[in-house]
Amino acid sequence: MGGTFDPVHLAHLALARAARDRLKIPEIRWIPAGQPPHRTDAETAPRSTPADRLAMVQAIIDGEPGFVLDASEVDSTSPSYTVHTLERLRRELGPDRPLVLLMGADAFHGFARWHRWQDIFALAHLAVATRPGFPLEGFEEPLAHEYQARRLASADFSSPAGRIIPFELIAGTVSATEVRQRIAAQHPPAALLALLPAPVLDYIQRHQLYIS
Repeated sequence: MGGTFDPVHLAHLALARAARDRLKIPEIRWIPAGQPPHRTDAETAPRSTPADRLAMVQAIIDGEPGFVLDASEVDSTSPSYTVHTLERLRRELGPDRPLVLLMGADAFHGFARWHRWQDIFALAHLAVATRPGFPLEGFEEPLAHEYQARRLASADFSSPAGRIIPFELIAGTVSATEVRQRIAAQHPPAALLALLPAPVLDYIQRHQLYIS
C-alpha cells in the first residue's frame, strides 16, 4: 500500500484493514513515497518531510496485526514510481509469491496514466476499493479492456499477479488536502479526530505540522 500519506488518515487505515480482514491478505506493507514524481512543484509538493510522513505511518500501524512499515522509498534518492517499487519487491520476495497492490477507485480510474502501468499486471494483483453502490465502470480504452479481461468477482490470490479484484469499502471519504486545510484553520481536536487517528493527530500537534 503506497502513498504520499501527507498526512496518513482514517480512510487509509480503513482500506488497509478491509484488505487484511476481508481479502485475507496476511501482511500489509505501508510504503510512503519519498519523492512522488507527480508532486514536484511548490503547489503539489508534500507539506511534511519524508521523515515526518514515515513517523506518522508508524504511529498509525503500531499494534495493528499484519501491518509493517517499508521505508525503502523514503530512503531512496529516485522518484517513487509504483512499478519500480513492485520490481524491488519481486527481487526481494521472488517470482512466485502473490503480491497485491491496494488502491482506491479514484486512483484506478487514472491508472492508465501511471508510469509503465501495463507492466504492473505482471508484478502484482490489484485490489480496488469502491464505495457501496458505486461499481467500477466507465473506463476508457485501453484500461476498459484490461479491466474486463482481468476482473475477478472474489479474491483469488493463488497466482502471483495479474488479476483485478474490486471490493466495497464502507468508510467515509477523507482527503489529505481536507485534513491539512482543517488543521491550518485550527479546527478543534474533536473535529480532527473524525479524520485522523489520535496518535497521528498527536504527532502533528507536537511537531506543529500543516499550520501555515
